[in-house]
Amino acid sequence: MNEIIAQYGGKVRAVIKKLTGAYNEDIEQEVYIKTWKNLPAYREEGKFGQWICQLAANVCRDYFRSRQYKQSAAEVGGDVLDGATVRSNPEQVLSAKSRQKIILHAVDDLPAKLRKIVIWYEFEDLSYDQIAAKTGLPLGTVKSRLFAARKILAEQLKFLKGE
Repeated sequence: MNEIIAQYGGKVRAVIKKLTGAYNEDIEQEVYIKTWKNLPAYREEGKFGQWICQLAANVCRDYFRSRQYKQSAAEVGGDVLDGATVRSNPEQVLSAKSRQKIILHAVDDLPAKLRKIVIWYEFEDLSYDQIAAKTGLPLGTVKSRLFAARKILAEQLKFLKGE
């Protein structure tokens, strides 16, 4: 297990930081626990690094659904604009961390078939071809699903641009 942590720890931390907006040691530990538990079930169909990164992304999503996250978000309450300067439109000054959380929630609300494509392409840096191979879908379908997902996200998140 120490070898796995040494080799993939940086990737795991990067996924956690990208999805949550900050490093979270508890999430990282949960990833390693789940890795250890699920290691016997790992099938060598893809790259191990992609598997552990997907596991980390799933743990992050579980965290956002957790009672702990909801309680901490409720405690923060109206402090969404933490550290922001007041301008003519307060919605335009959301902090980067708050913006990331809003975007991640919007991605999480996408239909499953679109959400997977977005996560693989945007967060795990898989190419169209890699996603097509992983899903067994035609390349055009992968591209159209990514386009549809981006269109939905653009509509849901247009308030972030001040529209």
